[in-house]
Amino acid sequence: MSADPGALRVAGFAEAAVPPAQARQVAALEAAAWPGSSPGHDPALAPRALLLTARDGTVAAALALLYKEIEVAGRTYRAAGLSGVVTRPELRGRGLGGRLVAAARAELAADPAVDLALFSCDRPLSAFYRAAGFPPLPGTVLVGGTPGEPLATDGPGFDKVVPAAFFTAEPDRDRAAFTGIRVPLYPGSTDRLW
Repeated sequence: MSADPGALRVAGFAEAAVPPAQARQVAALEAAAWPGSSPGHDPALAPRALLLTARDGTVAAALALLYKEIEVAGRTYRAAGLSGVVTRPELRGRGLGGRLVAAARAELAADPAVDLALFSCDRPLSAFYRAAGFPPLPGTVLVGGTPGEPLATDGPGFDKVVPAAFFTAEPDRDRAAFTGIRVPLYPGSTDRLW
């Protein structure tokens, strides 16, 4: 694989349309990063894969975009989330993951069907996501899973933050509505948190 970051390109696919050779690479990267995890995402969340690839088809970094409507403060928002953000181990530390996350933010900002992006990450990764345009929401908790089997980012053993970006006509108002609250995400039992 080329060591030249300029030789890499971002490609986006509906998750079901990722070329098989690249889908196998993404599954292997995810399995190495999160042993025991299942590959793929719930089709109900309209998963879209973003890949940073070399000319030879090698996947340098990957992530998934997931979509769902959520209700907050009496309003329905069209939300997107980042999931499965991973960089090939031997290429970490070169800014490739940040480049891909920034590309995801740009794609979401350009999509008129998306009001905001929010997701959870481990606290030490907060600065990484902030640098790519996703500052944290202070005191905000995502409640994933299902209403009957919730999984909250402030649960035992978690040290999570909730990065977000708002693409509405009044982003400051909407950021304030999402700050310091429990967001009823409920993406289901496959993607319990994104």
